[in-house]
Amino acid sequence: MKASQNTEELFAGDPSTWIASHIQSLPAYTPIEPFEVLSERLGRTPENIIKLDANENPYGPSAVVHKALANLRFPHIYPDPESRALRAAVSRFTGVGEETLLAGAGVDELIDLLMRVLIEPQDCIISCPPTFGMYAFDAHLNAGQLVEIARRPDFSIDLPAIRQAVEKYQPKILFLATPNNPDGSFPSSETLDEMLSLPVLVVLDEAYIEFTGEGFLGSNLSRLKQVREVKNLVVLRTFSKWAGLAGLRIGYGAFPGWLLPALWKAKQPYNINVAASAAAIASIEDVANLANVVGRLVSERDRLFEGLQKIPFLQPYPSRANFVLCKVLRDYVGPIKGKESDSLGSALQAELANQGILVRYFDKPGLRDHIRISAGRPEETDVLLKALWEIETRGRNL
Repeated sequence: MKASQNTEELFAGDPSTWIASHIQSLPAYTPIEPFEVLSERLGRTPENIIKLDANENPYGPSAVVHKALANLRFPHIYPDPESRALRAAVSRFTGVGEETLLAGAGVDELIDLLMRVLIEPQDCIISCPPTFGMYAFDAHLNAGQLVEIARRPDFSIDLPAIRQAVEKYQPKILFLATPNNPDGSFPSSETLDEMLSLPVLVVLDEAYIEFTGEGFLGSNLSRLKQVREVKNLVVLRTFSKWAGLAGLRIGYGAFPGWLLPALWKAKQPYNINVAASAAAIASIEDVANLANVVGRLVSERDRLFEGLQKIPFLQPYPSRANFVLCKVLRDYVGPIKGKESDSLGSALQAELANQGILVRYFDKPGLRDHIRISAGRPEETDVLLKALWEIETRGRNL
């Protein structure tokens, strides 16, 4: 600023031009809205809303978590910047050395932190849509170049296209959700091995690994314990889903030794608050009870999938996560209310919302006529299936 310029002169034009150009063009991420906003919009109390739109754990956290939060000793003191107690607990829980672990305010923070450390303007990141939207969001946020390798119609990975993209663009990071969100598919072990043979850092997002039904909390499919030996592997995990701590934002990752010093240097000093840390540690201490909750949700997901298969206007996809993705078939659009321009998925979402049942619709390529439904409590599944059958019956009578 020149000494002769005052504030009025400086901002006489368009001050928004000060904003970095890659931020000005940043596509906004569409998050799920909280209960109080949804309640006001729908004119229903939270108790009268069936919330199956965000893959949250409907049973909430363990009772020992409530006790731990009620008895926090030092909420007035800044948290441990190294999250030592939490990392020690996660190490005991996973069998992975705590020197390999870094905690984050949810997996979202760790995804962003990886890009901050590794990505310079125009460096490439590969993602495989339809998938978790934060990979694309953080790529744009960090001025990276996003290379999207679309999944096949059955949501499987297009491995030949990924190999070609790695050779052509020389990306630094390849993000892969295992299981994938929003369809719940899981790549084969051979596919993962081939990806790890490529000259790129492979980040496996295991946010839903506990719901695969493979061993104790997904341990038979997880690659977490391989991070120490595989130099181009990162594995991310969260407490949001299986432990019911989505509102506290707490996750962790296992990282190769060459990457950790930079991550420690770049992360926010006090990124994990004391409440989230205490809740995560308490969850690990009560893992047997929470594993039982996970088992109930896996059973309910399977029952939901079976019930959705019987709805004539839906085509559900098999899922290894705590949700089921469905294609809404055009043949049965008649009973679904909505504007003529709406997609079938959007119209069905609106119809169910009118009845206080919330499901997720994604207005993205490959998902336009799809909805995603989270596994809930048995009584919530019953209400959902009843509502869908009523829509079908109404359509037959038109």
